[in-house]
Amino acid sequence: MAEAHQAVAFQFTVTPEGIDLRLSHNALKEIYLSGIRAWKKKCIRIKNNFASGVYPASPSSWLFVVLTVIGTMYTRVDPSMGMIAKLKDHLPLRRYLSHQGQSLVSALLFATGLWLALIFMMRQILKALLSYHGWMFEEHGKVSTTTKVWFTLVKIFSGRKPMLYSFQNSLPRLPVPSINDTLRRFLESVRPLMNDEDFRRTKALAKDFERNLGPRLQWYLKLKSWWATNYVSDWWEQYVYLQGREPIMVNSNYYAMDFLYVTPTTSQSARAGNLVHALLLYRRRLTYEEIQPSTLPGFPIPLCSAQWERMFNTTRLPGEETDHLQHLVDSKHIVIYHKGRYFKVWVYQGGRLLNPSELQVQIQYILDENSSPQPGEKYLAALTAGNRVPWAKARKSYFSSGKNKASMDSVERAAFFVTLDDSKYDLFVENQVKSLDEYAKSLLHGKCYDRWFDKSFTFVVFANGKVGLNAEHSWADAPIIGHLWEYALATDCFQLGYDDEGNCKGEEDTTLLLPQRLQWDIPKEDKGSFCLTYESSMTRLFREGRTETVRSCTVETCNFVTSMENKKFSVDECLNFFRIAAKNHQHISRLAMVGCGVDRHLFCLYVVSKYLGVNSPFLQEVLSEPWCLSTSQTPIQQIELFDLVNHPEYISIGGGFGPVADDGYGVSYIIVGENLINFHVSCKVSSPLTDAHRFGKNISEAMSDILALFSLDAKKP
Repeated sequence: MAEAHQAVAFQFTVTPEGIDLRLSHNALKEIYLSGIRAWKKKCIRIKNNFASGVYPASPSSWLFVVLTVIGTMYTRVDPSMGMIAKLKDHLPLRRYLSHQGQSLVSALLFATGLWLALIFMMRQILKALLSYHGWMFEEHGKVSTTTKVWFTLVKIFSGRKPMLYSFQNSLPRLPVPSINDTLRRFLESVRPLMNDEDFRRTKALAKDFERNLGPRLQWYLKLKSWWATNYVSDWWEQYVYLQGREPIMVNSNYYAMDFLYVTPTTSQSARAGNLVHALLLYRRRLTYEEIQPSTLPGFPIPLCSAQWERMFNTTRLPGEETDHLQHLVDSKHIVIYHKGRYFKVWVYQGGRLLNPSELQVQIQYILDENSSPQPGEKYLAALTAGNRVPWAKARKSYFSSGKNKASMDSVERAAFFVTLDDSKYDLFVENQVKSLDEYAKSLLHGKCYDRWFDKSFTFVVFANGKVGLNAEHSWADAPIIGHLWEYALATDCFQLGYDDEGNCKGEEDTTLLLPQRLQWDIPKEDKGSFCLTYESSMTRLFREGRTETVRSCTVETCNFVTSMENKKFSVDECLNFFRIAAKNHQHISRLAMVGCGVDRHLFCLYVVSKYLGVNSPFLQEVLSEPWCLSTSQTPIQQIELFDLVNHPEYISIGGGFGPVADDGYGVSYIIVGENLINFHVSCKVSSPLTDAHRFGKNISEAMSDILALFSLDAKKP
């Protein structure tokens, strides 16, 4: 129990001689250093907020403007056209200042006002420039003069050395499409799915909605778009994610995988030590806002960075009617789960982050510790895997006081959650497909009780050094967690590395506090219980933008598929159908990116109708359609971190998610370089209509068929 005694600052006992007070100098030192670190972070936050607030100008530009204004005054030139003199006449403290002092103060006030006006003007110009999206619809390889001039102006007004949130105030707001355009695109998207009679009925419902209820709902949406930063995102987070009462495991959470061909070490504790340190380094860069704002690949177009804010120190807390997100400014510990037991591990010592070798020692201690789980402790996390209402009631009843509350707080206030899994996944075995299946399933749901699905993410380390990650979806979308994961994997292998024995490099402090076992008192009554095609597109060209749906099952794609299945069409005819379908798909994808999609607009109209207490048969029918095929790409964002030409073995497998419909598929794919596409196909085994392996085989055959159209050597993707 030495670590428990070191965790308090002082102890006292009552003796016949009086009170015996004993101070722990190490604990007092840690309290002092913790306070210093907290104040340092507050100062950094204030500084970063100021720097982002004046971007695209820099704080030093204020001094330049002040010196310029004062300098021109001494040349008897009035740059203010009389404003400095007027300020001088109305200074509240003028009688306490000399004549020269009044002039300097007035010049300083004018220069500051001029500087702020210039910042506002530059920001409005940049916002206007970023509101132009005509460049996106130009043919690939053919850039118009207008677009070239536009790119040049964007670069000029984008400033230098932006921080993570520098562009937030310059991003345009998501526009509200017209009712007419949204309904027209919706009808185009459902035409290939319906017979003539059903389509006429749907068209009539849409027409009635456009004439009657639609304009009224649209007025409220436009009002919200003028007032709110984004007319979709807050409702999307609240109603689609946080008010969902179904389990978030599989239905909402998603996963990310390790390298496909490389496992840098087979030591579980060493791999965990390096990657936990890498994740914490990323958190520090996030705190300092040293992460560069994301841009479109190949273009200097900034994307919204708002989703980064809740990456760490965040937990989804269950409620009986709706969940909510708890985000802390800082957290000084992580919580590790191993063989049914929970451990709290401090990640700071002496005001610094623990290095990888120190973290390895801490984690190895947990692996070697052979105590048994407390009654009910092993399966506790299964509560986060089930329906939200029972979990909310159990948390309120049994985890709101005493040791249960203290331990629950430790879990929910941790920087992130870590699972030391005793399973092993070797991808180079005889049945590689089965091994990959089991690996993906473990990251998606594990044993259902060994992942804390409510944490912003759970970092999973397997017994043979393989790793992965399970992420909660409400706080951000997959590209955000993908950015973190790319950095962590690259830092682990290319910067931190391992010694010849596979252990973390560096020396460890022998006075570290040992991991603290969390204590629980769980009552008995908790124990033992427990195709319409959607393709995701981002809308982060706009402030606080998240996603939009690309309805990729179009008349054009159906025509192409029919031509491929029907042998009477020639190769040239099939190729023509393919090009038409691809061109149309690119067009509707671009429309989704620039805020002219179908589904988010209809979703918000539906929310407004519910607030007004009116029913729309059209909206009710549209939003009840099941998405039998849900797809999404996870792009590689930091390609500079990996050398796929010289080191193709460092290839990420990507990640995936579960199906949206009970009889549907969830398909995630990642394009790695020019020669590899990884697909993650999921479905529910309870459905007799779906088969993930069959679907994967069909994808492979379809890609080979398309490759053959171009008279290239057909190779299995």
